[in-house]
Amino acid sequence: MNRIDQRFRALDALGEKGFIVYISAGDPNLHATAKLARAFERIGVDVLELGVPFSDPLADGVVNQLAAERGLRSGTTLKRVLKTVAALRKSGLQTPVVLYIYFNLIHRHGVKQFARDAAAAGVDGVLALDLPPEEADGYEESIKRTGLHPIYLVAPTTPEKRVHEIARHASGFIYYVSREGVTGMQKKVSRTIQPMLATIRKHSGLPVVVGFGISTPEQAHAVAKLADAVVVGSVIVDQIAKLGDDRRLAEKVARFVAPMVNAVKGKRR
Repeated sequence: MNRIDQRFRALDALGEKGFIVYISAGDPNLHATAKLARAFERIGVDVLELGVPFSDPLADGVVNQLAAERGLRSGTTLKRVLKTVAALRKSGLQTPVVLYIYFNLIHRHGVKQFARDAAAAGVDGVLALDLPPEEADGYEESIKRTGLHPIYLVAPTTPEKRVHEIARHASGFIYYVSREGVTGMQKKVSRTIQPMLATIRKHSGLPVVVGFGISTPEQAHAVAKLADAVVVGSVIVDQIAKLGDDRRLAEKVARFVAPMVNAVKGKRR
């Protein structure tokens, strides 16, 4: 069974919600990315989204764009990200891993070869940000054939008819983008979450995760009441940017993330 399915089944059995971390791979370097992945597992992160650096990340806000630039400067490529995931699996990492990636990188690698290489490395899901499901037949077939989950986005502006179409293609989980625009930290939780999650659940029995803009334990806790899992990215990426080459980077970032993990799981420390 895919690790994503295993994790959500385990969460359901425990009556818990999931916590998903997004970071940009290779920021500040891939050695740091590996240390962060292991630190996140220790504090109870349920899924790790690794952004594969791309030169034109249109779906990302400035924090994640700058992280992608730093990743590219550190020499991070898709092949090196897969090699890092493979090494993490070899070292015992059990956290499900989703690649957050722009389709150009997959296309250049070769769709079928990408699916085989990602599965062999120990990736569990792929979120191709700029590939709509209507145009994803060959990609989707290749991804699913290797046991990976193609993850798709639903936005606040997505009409119900298209929600149904997205749900028909999706597997693993559905990612609800809680606000219009690009990634980034926000002061308030969107009011669209509850009604849109109800619409999505009418058309899919998959877990629904919510991300984009969640920045504090209080926000994470509020969203976890509605969603099956919460995704936090930009505020964590911002912490990585501030710490840079600090040799205790992973430890300090994990300490920053832990209160949000605990808030989602209903724990107070």
